[in-house]
Amino acid sequence: MPETLLDLATLGDLLRVASAVDYRRWEEQIRRTGGCADPIHLTGWTLHKDKTTGETLHHYSTEREPGGRLRVACGNRRASRCPSCAWTYAGDTYHLIRAGLAGDDRRDVPATVRDHPRVFATLTAPSFGPVHNRPDHGACRCGTRHAPDAPELGTALDPDTYDYAGSVLFNNHAGQLWQRFTNRLRREIAARAGLTQRELKERARLSYGKVAEFQKRGALHFHAVIRLDGPDGPDTPPPSWATVDLLADAIRAAAAHSYTSVSVPAAADQPARTFRWGTQLDVRPVKAFGDGSDITEQAVASYVAKYVTKAAENTGTLDRRIGELPELDRHGVPDHARRLIEACKTLDPLYPDRRLWAWAHMLGFRGHFSSKSRRYSTTLGALRQARADYRAAQEHAALGLDNDREPDTVLVLADWQYAGHGHTPGESVLAATIARNLQLNRETAREALRDQLADEREC
Repeated sequence: MPETLLDLATLGDLLRVASAVDYRRWEEQIRRTGGCADPIHLTGWTLHKDKTTGETLHHYSTEREPGGRLRVACGNRRASRCPSCAWTYAGDTYHLIRAGLAGDDRRDVPATVRDHPRVFATLTAPSFGPVHNRPDHGACRCGTRHAPDAPELGTALDPDTYDYAGSVLFNNHAGQLWQRFTNRLRREIAARAGLTQRELKERARLSYGKVAEFQKRGALHFHAVIRLDGPDGPDTPPPSWATVDLLADAIRAAAAHSYTSVSVPAAADQPARTFRWGTQLDVRPVKAFGDGSDITEQAVASYVAKYVTKAAENTGTLDRRIGELPELDRHGVPDHARRLIEACKTLDPLYPDRRLWAWAHMLGFRGHFSSKSRRYSTTLGALRQARADYRAAQEHAALGLDNDREPDTVLVLADWQYAGHGHTPGESVLAATIARNLQLNRETAREALRDQLADEREC
């Protein structure tokens, strides 16, 4: 018995789509998107011509496609909006982060980067009031030993005294606080090396890749891979004084320094505030894969990739911009998240340049959810381009466009128009089934590869 039953309208639409004469082509389009939950619809054409002879080598038009449209993946990073595209986004992030830890010749990051000092650091938000939690020893301050999935975890013990305004203002300024931290970190490293900041630039470079994570209480913290390189980045070895211990000590000092703060002026009934990182700071060296350590290159890359597809949804808020407060009732937003969103609404006119209401669905956070320094490793754009080039090469080979032709002898003309997005109700059900099948195939292939590698090691 399925957990949910389809309503008659959805069932009727599903049967309409599945019985259509062009269903197989529709299914092929959806498979090529990875089972995208909200595909972009395009209309148009593309034409390949031989520059020398004028011969038409290939002509494609959406006129012969189902509904006269070509469907392409939406590319949304949020797993709550499109699990399939979020899986691709997480995979790209994994390779980006791991390349900066273990190196990758295909992405111009040498394997010697593995020998550079690197740590995995977590910087947390300060307290805005006591919340329900699960301490390692004993019960919560409310006297209860909460279950791991208890809905009250992360919510305020006393909502009337909890600083909801402070929480969303901290989130709103977290990006600036990170910038202050990295600036101070360079100073702390230079001081420990006995150098000026100018001399540090000539001898070493600080590189990082980070991701934001929302705690259940709705406050941000950052997970970051932080690495010390030579002056030209991962291609150059760090100086002899650059060690993991020096880097970790500098991080702790930079996070606690008075310079690493952001001041917010008083406004109406809101007091002036100075935000700093919380006292819970975790800094751990990253070990090479396979040494038995929990904080390995692969584990760190997987951890960052896991959180890059999430936002504030785990607090109960919405995963899209909020039009009006009544939307919260329709979607059953829990009280703690509602109070944070209402704080954004109340504070928005007091701090108009901070655009708090526009980012209320992110509980005030308006920065980059995932970012990296310029020379940490490759870029998401480069990874996407490599994938697009690979698929284009496959397509050209299938069409015979590259056979025995000189380079740059094929002229490509194209005209594309946006024609909407999404699925009908029946299409959504079928697309979700396709996505599940693709995921199952990937997991089966991964397990088979893991078993094969295990057998090879035993031999």
